[in-house]
Amino acid sequence: MSARIDVTQPIPIVARRPQVMPAEWARHDATWLAWPHNVRDWPGRFGPIPWVYAEIVRHVARGEKVRLLVEDAEHERKVRKVLSRAGVPPENVEPRRARTDRVWTRDSGPIFVVRDGKKAIASFRFNAWAKYPDWKNDAKNPARGAKALGLPLLPAVREGRPVVLEGGAIDVNGQGTILTTEECLLDPEVQVRNPGFGREDYEAVFAEVLGAPCTIWLGKGIAGDDTHGHVDDLARFVSPRLIVLCRETNPNDANHRPLEENRERLEGARLQDGSRPEVVYLPMPAPVVFDGQRLPASYANFYVCNAAVLVPTFNDPNDRIALGILAELFRDRPVVGIHALDLVWGLGTLHCLSQQEPAV
Repeated sequence: MSARIDVTQPIPIVARRPQVMPAEWARHDATWLAWPHNVRDWPGRFGPIPWVYAEIVRHVARGEKVRLLVEDAEHERKVRKVLSRAGVPPENVEPRRARTDRVWTRDSGPIFVVRDGKKAIASFRFNAWAKYPDWKNDAKNPARGAKALGLPLLPAVREGRPVVLEGGAIDVNGQGTILTTEECLLDPEVQVRNPGFGREDYEAVFAEVLGAPCTIWLGKGIAGDDTHGHVDDLARFVSPRLIVLCRETNPNDANHRPLEENRERLEGARLQDGSRPEVVYLPMPAPVVFDGQRLPASYANFYVCNAAVLVPTFNDPNDRIALGILAELFRDRPVVGIHALDLVWGLGTLHCLSQQEPAV
């Protein structure tokens, strides 16, 4: 375990960037969420999901606005009733009526950047992880956000082609470096987001659109992940120089070898200023299996909001260890566990369902 890390300490930027995606721990104006409504995402276990969401909203709303997507007026009425019963003060919750297919706002929601001291939204396309047919409502979310807030919608294109990218496929330090995986973006056959794109294409987009000219490529994601390798289940920046990486110590577990290979990659990685990142390891919970299916349970799927760091927990002995590690790293806000055994049946947890809107 390393010494305390100052998460506010900047590091040099190697070149002027016209726009940048701020780090998640930077101050937010709001968090975007979509209230759950698609029972097919949690077959047989949808009942507790709205109450888990209410707990998430309660913690987030203590420190920032919650821009909450609801289906229509009737849905909004039901949502307000749940939030009221859960003791969520209404003043920081801002319902916005918009049809959605699913609730994974990290991937379909607006990805905010800062350009010339003002907020804007990058117009990445969403196609349901190049896997599912229900995406056309969710694909409207970036344009909806830009219109609602009166913000410019900046092009995310490569040689005239619109770029498909989900927020869970990347993680940034806000200083010019981005984490992603080869499995998610470079597999030529499985869930191909941008056919024909290579490493240099993505790196050019990251530099131009997100202000991240330095890319750290990891290998594979974790078992049970239907996104085919999202990085937010295995490695995350927690400061400009420090990355937390999940590690599986059981050599017989399916996650052991891929996570060890990612550890080896990070040992040779460089940040945008040429320095090596520091790495702290998070444990993995024991395999979470439901109805014969292994689920993508990971402590790396935490969400950093103004008032807290929300961390998924799984009734596992390693819950306490993961919470303790993150509490040592985030000294400026409390670290709060959110019970996620029901939530992860939807194949995602806290980071997957949230998207930050930075303050300027």
